[in-house]
Amino acid sequence: MIDINADLGESFGAWTMGADDALLDQVTSANIACGFHAGDPRTMDTAVAGAAERGVAIGAHVSYPDLVGFGRRQLRVAPDELLTDVLYQIGALEAFCRRHQTAVRYVKAHGALYNDLAGDERLARALGQAVAAYNPGLAVLALAGSPAVDVLRQQGLRVVAEGFADRGYTAAGRLVPRSQPGAVLTDPAGVAERGWRIATGAPIEAEDGTPLVLDVGSLCVHGDTPGAVSLARELRAVLSARTVEVGSFA
Repeated sequence: MIDINADLGESFGAWTMGADDALLDQVTSANIACGFHAGDPRTMDTAVAGAAERGVAIGAHVSYPDLVGFGRRQLRVAPDELLTDVLYQIGALEAFCRRHQTAVRYVKAHGALYNDLAGDERLARALGQAVAAYNPGLAVLALAGSPAVDVLRQQGLRVVAEGFADRGYTAAGRLVPRSQPGAVLTDPAGVAERGWRIATGAPIEAEDGTPLVLDVGSLCVHGDTPGAVSLARELRAVLSARTVEVGSFA
């Protein structure tokens, strides 16, 4: 079985990002922004309500405090700052979950924080401490093959390794920076085929042509990728047609 997750609740005030309602019909887990890189109280409430109505698992999509840069700028944050920032964000999202008789089931970092966690054990440990302090039963999504997976598991947390159907990979298994060509994939058929290969343990091509095999429990389609709904729909259809069961890990 494989989970499909997407980033949701990323609108802010009069600024609209993504097609949340349509994506919620395709995914099994929703990473909902908690106000640090995107999202505001009404957006969070609406996203939680939509996920709860459809039985989609809800995750806190935590970030550096970077609304201006959409959480994609690398900030110098001390581990103790990250710990309190993550606790703050999970708690904010949980308030809306309580209103809609549901709960936060997992935590996933966003953008620059996600990439930094993959290579910085101090930050990964701080995020793990925050999750454990809030609710040690929560799962954590982390980049498949990164040191963060082991760091978080050593803290007794349930870690779900994540792969990206709509992103390019380096030969080392890291995501190609968005500033480089080939970082974001937008062809529905290509994304679906790539997602199926990742989900079944078949090799995909890294940016330099190197075969890369990933062991994952969840596949991500970014909500702000052009045509995200079409990508998620085609991915789910291909997985189902090839007898890969789609369901949430949470």
